[in-house]
Amino acid sequence: MAAERDYVLGTHEEELARLGLQHRVWRPVVLDCWQRAGITVGKRVLDVGAGPGYASIDLAEIVGPTGEVVALERSQNFIRALEAICRARSLANVKIHELDLMKGDLPKGDDYDFAWCRWVVSFVNDQSLLIKKLGRVMPKGSVTIFHEYGHYETWRFLPRLPAHERFREHVIATWRESGGEPDGAIQLPGLLGENGFVIHSARPHIFCLRPSDYMWQWPATFIETYLERLIEIGRIDHNFAGEVRTALASAQQNPNARMLTPLVLEIIAEKL
Repeated sequence: MAAERDYVLGTHEEELARLGLQHRVWRPVVLDCWQRAGITVGKRVLDVGAGPGYASIDLAEIVGPTGEVVALERSQNFIRALEAICRARSLANVKIHELDLMKGDLPKGDDYDFAWCRWVVSFVNDQSLLIKKLGRVMPKGSVTIFHEYGHYETWRFLPRLPAHERFREHVIATWRESGGEPDGAIQLPGLLGENGFVIHSARPHIFCLRPSDYMWQWPATFIETYLERLIEIGRIDHNFAGEVRTALASAQQNPNARMLTPLVLEIIAEKL
């Protein structure tokens, strides 16, 4: 069961911690996006591919007890984590569905006001199917919000770190071998149009970071976590992992170093 429900990035405790850091880093960007899209008290939100539910919890607190968050997730490890947070915070307005987005039907919801989909389109093996399913369940006038990678190779260091660039290529290769597409946002405008959505806004999110910036920890932590993952699956050896770690440590000690993050495309679309 665990192997069948695993992700290319894993669902282990280290990945839970990494996703928590990732959510905290992106939280100001996400909260601004949700406000611009109109998410507020009393709304019903479909969280598509909720993971361990960090966004679900924020959404539940925003919509309040008169609203509801319907969280869709296939990993039992992630669902248990979300359930634990809901209990700890006494949140009764999160409804969790254990669901493989590629295999199961999305829960019907004539009263969905919003759908939130972050770093999901890039990981599923059939983007067209996912958007078709969303088109079937999202009612007229509802709004769907995406944050998806649009150009993963923008992730690089200045000055260049060749070891990191080789690492990045391993990430992209294993991602695609698992059935995903690291530049998943590229197909979204066309797929949305084919399924009855009109795009209200689209904007790129890309950052040029210093080692002292908090957001630097997001990709830096991913490097460490995914190096171990690549070793585990036999993709790289410990020597190469050591090269990457040394290069990263050198950049972190260089006050002139900068890191460009992978480009994330934000799309806000209305169902016609």
